[in-house]
Amino acid sequence: MIRAGLRARVIAGFATGALALSATMAFVSYQITRHSLLGQRENTAVRAAYYDAAVVHAGIAASADPDIVAVLRSLDTGETRRALLQRGDKWYARSADSAVTGSVSAALQKRVAATTPAVQRIYSRGIPYLLVGIPLAPGTAFYEIDSLQELNHTLRILTLVLVVVAICTTVGGAGLGWYASRYVLRPLVRVAQAARDIASGASDARLDPAQEPDLAQLSTSFNHMVDELSARLERDRRFAADVSHELRSPLQTLSAAASVLNRRRDALDERSATAAGLVVGEVVRFQQLVDDLLTLARGDRPAERTPVDVSELARAECHRRGLPEELVSARDPVWCVDRRRVRQALGNLLDNATAYGGGPTAVRLELDGDLGRIDVDDEGPGVAPEDKPIIFDRFVRGRTAGTRGDGAGTGLGLALVAQHAAAHQGTVTVLDRPGGGARFRIELAGCRTP
Repeated sequence: MIRAGLRARVIAGFATGALALSATMAFVSYQITRHSLLGQRENTAVRAAYYDAAVVHAGIAASADPDIVAVLRSLDTGETRRALLQRGDKWYARSADSAVTGSVSAALQKRVAATTPAVQRIYSRGIPYLLVGIPLAPGTAFYEIDSLQELNHTLRILTLVLVVVAICTTVGGAGLGWYASRYVLRPLVRVAQAARDIASGASDARLDPAQEPDLAQLSTSFNHMVDELSARLERDRRFAADVSHELRSPLQTLSAAASVLNRRRDALDERSATAAGLVVGEVVRFQQLVDDLLTLARGDRPAERTPVDVSELARAECHRRGLPEELVSARDPVWCVDRRRVRQALGNLLDNATAYGGGPTAVRLELDGDLGRIDVDDEGPGVAPEDKPIIFDRFVRGRTAGTRGDGAGTGLGLALVAQHAAAHQGTVTVLDRPGGGARFRIELAGCRTP
């Protein structure tokens, strides 16, 4: 299950809170408004019904044989109210009102017949009405039906407005959550950026405790950790550099002696000649190891970028190793890079492909915006998935290193490639090449020439 990030959770929390608050306020507001409007409407309808009932009662009492329909028609009921009169089992109404005479329920008739005024809300043909019943005399009752359609329309509009307000409040809450999360996470973003800078080699990256007083302890602890880490790395680099430098002089003497011994191998017996050859090979390997260690120890220096024709440089490296220059293909051949670092990184990948990958099959150089990409393909068995995360560490060899090549590698070649890539704010990765083999890819940032 994918867990949402902190920023997404903060925004969701603000939006949910705003939705709950706005929905609650909308519901309460709707209920209060509805109750108030219905109460006012009911009071108005009851007062009008009592007034009309008094008029009808006076009209009926004024004659022994009154024209009840004429009396009902004399009422000023407007367009929303309708009057009915019940005398015994007979109903009187305006002709237009006959359609709703059946809306008076038996329960309401029984209550009004007991000389008790009553109010009831009913629906007729989907339209809400307020029915008011008033007893006039024994066996005579007056009913007035007041349409609530206009009030119902007003309540619908109120509902729509409250829903829109709730939605806008929710969106506003989400926006406030986005701003709050951005503001709250800003110090953590700076910590992450500083950590990325340190990982890419910028050991001078630090946090300013004054920017966020509430996180001063975190900033101070982070800076102290970085200082301790930088000091330890500096001690390790200095130790490696000192040891490598001190070993170079005796190694040069040993190399000279081994060279003399190697030139006289023909004068030695077979066992001595074999031993001399082993000594010469190990001395050469030892020299390469010391040189690589010294390069790693000095690798924290920034890249010295200059415009370089990388296609020409790649062809020269292939020529030095006896490889066909046709392996190289390039677009936008001029890059702004450190010539020495790119040359050594490319050379190490070519040597690695020759020793463990059955030889390189292609060297592609591409420039995508400011990103320079170098691909070196080989036709070997590829790199095992479990080796890919560690193959660029120091003194680490892939599983094929023990079965291919002459075993003379130092285990530092790919580590140097990673260091040279990091000096260009780039990375190096190993991929599976379509059709078999491995593809080592170097990506260097800021390579486009001005």
